[in-house]
Amino acid sequence: MRRQTLPPEALDDTDRAILNNLQEGFPLTPRPFDDAGAALGLTGTALIGRLERLREIGAITRFGPFYDAAAMGGAFCLCALSAPEADFDRIADLVNAHPEVAHNYARDHALNMWFVLATATPEGIAEIAERIEAETGLTVWRFPKLREFFIGFRVAA
Repeated sequence: MRRQTLPPEALDDTDRAILNNLQEGFPLTPRPFDDAGAALGLTGTALIGRLERLREIGAITRFGPFYDAAAMGGAFCLCALSAPEADFDRIADLVNAHPEVAHNYARDHALNMWFVLATATPEGIAEIAERIEAETGLTVWRFPKLREFFIGFRVAA
C-alpha cells in the first residue's frame, strides 16, 4: 500500500513527543510501556493506544525491536523489483506477507519497490527471494551488504 503524507494536524504534540522519544530507545523493564509512558506523561495503556493509532493512520509502519540478524547467524539483504504500477499494491501485499520483510518502500525508479529481507540463516535470503519471485512472477534483485555503516538515522516528528 502506498503511503500518503499526513496533514500537519494528524499529529498532536503528544504524538510528536512519542515519535521523537521512542526513536532513542525503549526500556527493558517488567512494565516497559508503563515506564516509557511515564516519561511522556502517559499511562502504559494510553501509550499503547497512541502507538496503535499512529500505525493505523500510517505515521509508523511498525513498532518493535530491530535485531541484528547477521550477528545472530542470520542475514540481511536489500532487494528490489519492478512492480507494474497498476498492480503495485497487490504485489506489495504479497511481499509484505512474508515475516522476513523488514521494510518495503516505493521508489520513483525502474526498480520501484525496495525491501529488506532479514532471515535466520544466510540461505534463507535466497529461499524467501525465490518464493517472492514465484508468487509475484517478478525478478527479485538482491543487493547483499558488502560493508556496514552505522548512521544513527533519526527522524524528527
